[in-house]
Order: sequence, then C-alpha cells, then structure tokens
Amino acid sequence: MTEPSLKLAGVKQTFHQGEANLEILRGIDMEIAAGEIVALVGPSGSGKSTLLQIAGLLENSEAGEVRVMGKLASSVNDNARTTIRRENLGFVYQYHYLLAEFSALENVVIPQLINGIGKGDAQERAESLLVTMGLQARLSHRPARLSGGEQQRVAIARALANAPNVLLADEPTGNLDPGTADEVFEMLLSLVRGAGLAAVVATHNPTLAARMDRVLKLEDGILVAG
Repeated sequence: MTEPSLKLAGVKQTFHQGEANLEILRGIDMEIAAGEIVALVGPSGSGKSTLLQIAGLLENSEAGEVRVMGKLASSVNDNARTTIRRENLGFVYQYHYLLAEFSALENVVIPQLINGIGKGDAQERAESLLVTMGLQARLSHRPARLSGGEQQRVAIARALANAPNVLLADEPTGNLDPGTADEVFEMLLSLVRGAGLAAVVATHNPTLAARMDRVLKLEDGILVAG
C-alpha cells in the first residue's frame, strides 16, 4: 500500500493563557494522498492555521505524529525538519509575502538557489511557472507594480518552484475580489493537479471548497468530513 504524502496521527495542541488552557486541536488524524486536493474549512479561530503550521513543520505539536512522504518528521531535530520541509513542502498564504526589492522572476528563482539548484535551471523553471500563470509580460516587474491577483500568482509559482510533494495553502485567495479569486484558484488547481501533488487548502469560501476532491471540517478541535 502506498504511503500517503502527508499523514497526521493524534495531533494535539493546547494554548496556555494564564491559568486557562485552550484545546485547539484535540487529536487530529488526517491522510492526504498524492494527487488529492483537500479543502480545510471551519470558523475563524477553529485552528485551521495552527493545523497547517504543524503539518508544514513550522510549529511543534504537544502530542501526535506528522509524517511527510512516509518520513517521521515531528520528532526529528530542527535541521532535519528544515530539510524535510525544504525538499517536500510548499506554502501559499493569504498575503503573498513577496520580496519587494526583487522582480517576479527573481522571487521564484531565489528559493531554488537556496535549495541548491543552478541559476540557469532555476531561471528556466521560474519563467515556465510564471508563463503558465499568465505572467509572461510581468517577469521583470517588482511586486509594487503587480496587481493583487498577479502578486498571488507569483506567490503560487514560488511555492511550486522546488517541486514539492505537498502544498499547504492558507486562504490563498482570501485577499482577492471574487472574480480574481476564482481565476487565481483555477490556476492553482490546474498546477497542483498537473503536478500530482497532495494539497490542503484552508478556505472560508464554500464554492471553492466544493471544487476540491473532499472537504474536511475542523470543529471543536476535531476533524470531520465536511
């Protein structure tokens, strides 16, 4: 049986506020297969971002396991976690977090250089991704000269630059108007499906959630089928 690309088992997280303990995640079990796009829904404050941070090895859980491509990633040292994250995971956030002083092309090249890819190969892949995102006329533009939708398309290209196995997206179209959000989300789905990635996309938008393969709802710290 093929290992899931991403697996969480018994993941728990509690926030401590003075003498109060707030259980955000109360034993999360989740498996995402290669080629599967899963919507993560739930009200604000339900813990969606926390769950994605733990799945992306950016935050430690107080209990449970995280496995990425079959590798136990939740109990290794920081260097090993960084390596697993860099080699396997891509991230898209609600805000694009592009480097303001660099062009669209450079924003997609830089993560590849950090990952040891040669400059020529990195530029070729960056240009290919950005052209696929419809940004062939914007390669040399810095973020300030791009629209919100264009900035987010660059952010998506950057997330996919190192050919991750798993994409984690936290409200990736949340800052965009409905028409632009629909266009950007369609590009995201197309790229993810084309690459055969596993993807978890947190969203408040039921229309977008319905376009994914299945929906998981985070409710009272528990994950249930939506």
